[in-house]
Amino acid sequence: MFTGFYPEGVVWTNGQREPVNSVIFATGFRPNMLFLNHTDGLDSNGRPLHIAGVSRTIPGLYYVGLSNQRSFASATIRGVGADARYVVQSINRFLRK
Repeated sequence: MFTGFYPEGVVWTNGQREPVNSVIFATGFRPNMLFLNHTDGLDSNGRPLHIAGVSRTIPGLYYVGLSNQRSFASATIRGVGADARYVVQSINRFLRK
């Protein structure tokens, strides 16, 4: 697991920096967003600042599987697929800029 981010990528436990285009987190049943604490990505209660899974404050940051992300079913197997498709489309638009 990496220990942090820098503008072009991630920093590993040995201090080595690696440029990356994307990071996908699987945080489990309850989101754990501690790695975003020192960014503008969370509100004062530690919740992601986003619209439909697209960060409002950090370009290139996206979420999938959050409760009520786009619908009541967003955090369920039934609903996460539609949200994931939406987020992938948003990522593709971002990368084409």
